[in-house]
Amino acid sequence: MNELHLETSPYLLQHANNPVHWKAWNANSLALAKKENKLMIVSVGYSACHWCHVMEHESFEDDEVAATMNNHFISIKIDREERPDIDAVYMKAVQVMTGQGGWPMNVVTLPDGRPIWGGTYFRKNDWINSLERLHEIYIENPSTILEYAEKLNEGLQSISIISKNDSETDFNFETLKTLVTKWERSFDWDFGGMARAPKFMMPVNYEFLLRYGYQTNNQKILDFVNLTLTKMAFGGLFDTVDGGFSRYSVDMKWHVPHFEKMLYDNGQLVSLYANAYKLTKNQHYKEVIEKTLNFVKKEWLTNEGSFYSALDADSLNTDNHLEEGAFYVWTRSELEILLKDDFELFSSVFNINEFGFWEQENYVLIQNKSLTDIAEEQNIPLETLEQKKKQWEQILYSEREKEASQGWMINA
Repeated sequence: MNELHLETSPYLLQHANNPVHWKAWNANSLALAKKENKLMIVSVGYSACHWCHVMEHESFEDDEVAATMNNHFISIKIDREERPDIDAVYMKAVQVMTGQGGWPMNVVTLPDGRPIWGGTYFRKNDWINSLERLHEIYIENPSTILEYAEKLNEGLQSISIISKNDSETDFNFETLKTLVTKWERSFDWDFGGMARAPKFMMPVNYEFLLRYGYQTNNQKILDFVNLTLTKMAFGGLFDTVDGGFSRYSVDMKWHVPHFEKMLYDNGQLVSLYANAYKLTKNQHYKEVIEKTLNFVKKEWLTNEGSFYSALDADSLNTDNHLEEGAFYVWTRSELEILLKDDFELFSSVFNINEFGFWEQENYVLIQNKSLTDIAEEQNIPLETLEQKKKQWEQILYSEREKEASQGWMINA
């Protein structure tokens, strides 16, 4: 057991039994690095982070890795939800060094905390080799590392300084129009969002575009926002069975999410869909809002009136092993048993076919047509189909509740 057993953060406590001699970020830990003149490893993550769990299992629970870290480094674990200030500093450094960021975030620093190397997820051998090489350079040729640290620190300082602008702001909509026109080149007009994968929801962006489209009477922008909100709500990104959005989609069509659910995402998305509903009166948006708020209240609201921050991406599968998304996916045989005679109609709504297939016999529920269109195709009343959809979701919800009672879900 390392020093993290003294902490209260759920994420730090997850690492309390690692063979790595983890310490928390505090004055004593920082002073020890200076006293022993050792490089520090600053490792940042959070309790619902899938790849944080993967790296813990592959590396931080491994005795060989622990030996390298314990012999040559002062290792500090940080919960980004507890210390977003520290996370922000080192994330900027990682982005400068590698051109990208994410979690887990792992940075090696000088004893005084200045970063010299870093990245996100590392495989075991890559992690060991990198640490050993850094230690070797630090012992044999420290001036090289010190010089790099100084240059990196100067660069970080320069991009962190916001110069004071005393001139009068000359703001007009023509400036915005030019920027939005350039932005439009990245729009995905098939599935909404930006034309790249993975796809993050970025609710603040669509709040802006919604307001911009309304204030400038730009129907094209409004159409794009509505396309995006509809496709996000249709996709596996949105949990139509129990409400709430996952953090992001790994593909272009919002189909397969990174299955963790974050409170801050869902709070912003409720506001976004509420504003879109005010403008459009789209009943699907109203359904999304109600389901999401019910989910937040049911799963995250505590008796004391506070909120949990996340649900883990990993859950126990039928073999009692942790697996990303196990709680949320369905096999065709499961659905045939649960839905009986309605299975074929259910399949036409939620694409239990090639479009909705994920991997290993698993399907992630996704819509690509409105209920109105499907009702017309199937020659049934829209009201009947809407009622059936509610019944199906209740059946699947009840099945999930049985799984949850067996401990399949992991709260964070």
